[in-house]
Amino acid sequence: MSFSPRTIAFFLAVLITTITVVFLSFVPGVTAAMLFVVGVSCLFGSFFFVFYTIDILVFREVEQIYKTIQKMKIRDFDISRKSLIRSVNPIKRLNSEISTYVTRKQQEIDELKKMEQFRREFLADVSHELKTPIFAAQGFIHTLLDGAKEDPKVLDRFLNKAAKSLDGLDALVRDLVTLSQVEKGDLKMHFENIDIKHITEDIFEQLESKAQSRGVTLKIKPKDMQSAWVLADKQRISQVITNLVDNAIKYGKENGKIIVEIEEEKKYYQISVEDDGPGIAPEHLARIFERFYRIDKSRSRETGGTGLGLAIVKHILNAHHSKISVTSKIDKGTRFTFKLPFASQELSR
Repeated sequence: MSFSPRTIAFFLAVLITTITVVFLSFVPGVTAAMLFVVGVSCLFGSFFFVFYTIDILVFREVEQIYKTIQKMKIRDFDISRKSLIRSVNPIKRLNSEISTYVTRKQQEIDELKKMEQFRREFLADVSHELKTPIFAAQGFIHTLLDGAKEDPKVLDRFLNKAAKSLDGLDALVRDLVTLSQVEKGDLKMHFENIDIKHITEDIFEQLESKAQSRGVTLKIKPKDMQSAWVLADKQRISQVITNLVDNAIKYGKENGKIIVEIEEEKKYYQISVEDDGPGIAPEHLARIFERFYRIDKSRSRETGGTGLGLAIVKHILNAHHSKISVTSKIDKGTRFTFKLPFASQELSR
């Protein structure tokens, strides 16, 4: 229930008048006429005194604060003048609204600070990652220009190293472009019915030579599964599985095994990529999906990693309304898991 200043003043005046008249009625010699005069005088006097006291000390100050807020054009301040003036306790209402507003703005400021810190770290990481292959390629090429090209063996070796550095630079730039497009929503997903088991088999064929070079065995479970149709973007999901399997080959143990398990649930398939490698320490698990985060930086560069693969995987799956989770035990292996919905019957028609 809300009251205006006049209503509040009237009730207080009636209360004061009632108390005064009742008190005077017990005084000997006081007549009814005297009580009437005192009552009327007290009613009007109390009314105007209380009304102007409330209006001057409370509502005018509250209205001035409201006008100041309007001049500042604070659009997030969600309260109208009418509801504020009619409030039983406008100061309390105003304080509550301002506190809510300040809390919301503080959260926005904290988020902006966090984003600014993230931006600085990102620029520093990008600069560092770009400099590494550029300086390497420059060093090899300038060495050749200074006369080393006269030796055919040195020429071939340095050109191969320079080419490898530039290939790494190209992969980094492509990953940055892909990540930027996915995060901004510019990379549109083309959902269709795809056989995730068949795609996994194709990826195994592509990575077979790399797996054999480390003695790694690639398997799909269950063995007797004929197909597993899901609704997804074929190219992007292929990129997800390729990245996870490729990482497992590079960072898993030699002569180990990698298992892609496809489990059928009620409304979706759960896809897991598991290795029996060295595992990931708990302090790293929460950050492995960050850009450029590497557990072993020296080894990552040796194996050609850009540090963006898992970040891209995370965003691609987010675009599929899915999340990726990871569990790992030291010296026992790591398991990445995500879900994809069953194939759409409408698309199959």
